[in-house]
Amino acid sequence: MKKTIVIVQLLWAMATFGQGFLHREGQKIVDGTGKNIILRGLGTGGWMVQEGYMLQTQPFASPQYMIRQKIQDVIGEEGTKEFYAAYKANGITKRDVDSLAAWGFNSIRLPMHYNLYTPAIEAEKNGEITWIEEGFTMTDNLLKWCAENKMYLILDLHAAPGGQGNDAAISDFDTTKPSLWESEANQKKMIALWKKLASRYRDNPWIGAYDIINEPNWNFTGTNKNGCDENSNGPLRDLMVAVTKAIREVDTNHLIFIEGNCWGNNYNGIFPLWDENMALSFHKYWNYNTTASIQKMLDYRTQYNVPIWLGESGENSNVWFKDALSLVESNNIGWAFWPMKKIENIAGVTSVTKIPQYDILLKYWKDGGEKPSSDFAKKTLLKIADNYKIENVTVKPDVIDAMFRQVQTNDTKPYKKNSVPGKIAATHYDLGTNEHAYSDKDFVNYRVETGKFEEWNKGNTMRNDGVDILPCKDAGSNGYQVSFIEDGEWLQYTVAVAKQDRYDLAIRYSAEKTEGKLHLEIANGNKSNAILFPSTGGKDNWKTIVLSGVELKAGTQKIKVVFDKGGFNLNYLDFSKRKK
Repeated sequence: MKKTIVIVQLLWAMATFGQGFLHREGQKIVDGTGKNIILRGLGTGGWMVQEGYMLQTQPFASPQYMIRQKIQDVIGEEGTKEFYAAYKANGITKRDVDSLAAWGFNSIRLPMHYNLYTPAIEAEKNGEITWIEEGFTMTDNLLKWCAENKMYLILDLHAAPGGQGNDAAISDFDTTKPSLWESEANQKKMIALWKKLASRYRDNPWIGAYDIINEPNWNFTGTNKNGCDENSNGPLRDLMVAVTKAIREVDTNHLIFIEGNCWGNNYNGIFPLWDENMALSFHKYWNYNTTASIQKMLDYRTQYNVPIWLGESGENSNVWFKDALSLVESNNIGWAFWPMKKIENIAGVTSVTKIPQYDILLKYWKDGGEKPSSDFAKKTLLKIADNYKIENVTVKPDVIDAMFRQVQTNDTKPYKKNSVPGKIAATHYDLGTNEHAYSDKDFVNYRVETGKFEEWNKGNTMRNDGVDILPCKDAGSNGYQVSFIEDGEWLQYTVAVAKQDRYDLAIRYSAEKTEGKLHLEIANGNKSNAILFPSTGGKDNWKTIVLSGVELKAGTQKIKVVFDKGGFNLNYLDFSKRKK
């Protein structure tokens, strides 16, 4: 009898969810075969919805509509259309998705702007709802690339009609127009959009879920403008119930994610849940990575027998990434980090190169003055759009390593192949976390808990670890230097030693005022003599000093450079066979 019941339940699950549809099974997210799935995703923020901080326009133009106005001011309406066409064409391509899959991601969260799918209510006639094909085509293409890589695509309504929060940049909220919460027409449009999307994708198993509203932050009855002190959240619950009902009229296959107020985390008044195939999303930024930091969501999971998902996180150091992902994965919680591409960015998996001409545009937009020519501005913006191609971005191996390998182990591995004899760039220390690949006193930002912004990399350059890195113009450098060195910090390098011997180590450094000091520690416990670094008279005055007689065995060695006294800058280490 039990066997018969199990078979019937299995057949029901297959009939209900088909092959591969993600769905809720108690407190877990599982696929169509019942296998537990931990979503490891990345949000393609900036592609459909631009935010000023990603383009370095935040001080004067944070929401997308303001960014577009600034662009149109310098290159006109037709030029603006040409820029956005190139920007969107280059922002996410098949090669991007292939790269994400190769790095270890199994899902993508797509932050959608409603205006790529349907016009603003002000542009509609007689209250009708019409459609724009561009957004659907972009989604179709992304879904195809995801399916080819066996990755799930999660649709996230990031910018709802009218805008869903007072944090305007997130949802492109224009305060001169009615918000989502102040307009019945905007709410009807949002409901219709979700029904249209569900009807289009209801049979596709590579759609992982519908994340029906991103980070609502609105004060319905409370005093906090972002809804953090709301106790009922009635309008939010009513709208999510209405969206769910519209989706279920055409699609019973797909999982639905809901989010609370206060950037997704205030669930007061949202319960009880109203659908059997639902999960709770929460967002996590800049707080401690302790069980206490997610305890409320864990309690919801148990109390309401529902899965939970970390729908957005990131914008911190590699140490924070490792700790956050270790925390959630150990609690069977999937995640989607944020975002994929920003200009001059160390905290993402990629960085878009900024060109000097773009700084001229930014200065004009911020301060005014002489207006750049239309030709100059257009060439600059199209070059920026070209730099968004995956083949033109800088991939950040340290960030990827922290998000995947370091979650599983504290072991270190080489950042680059370092050989002895040979030159080793100071910034090519091992991949790994603090106190394993390096030791630095400032390595994470816990500003939500501490009340102050804490810079984990004072140079904000090259790597996202605690090690402070600045650009370097000294001859023989790789373009970067380790700076802001403090007493007791250290760096570890994995090196391939060609032959057991005694080597001379030429150290390239600069020291403005203080006298520095370091020694080497080899994995077998041997220590070198310490060497002093006299002042060079300036941070840009570089000198070479030699530490003689460093004994190394043949093969792979881990060499720790220990800074007994800091206050200097380090360019490179150059090992050569000791002269007799």
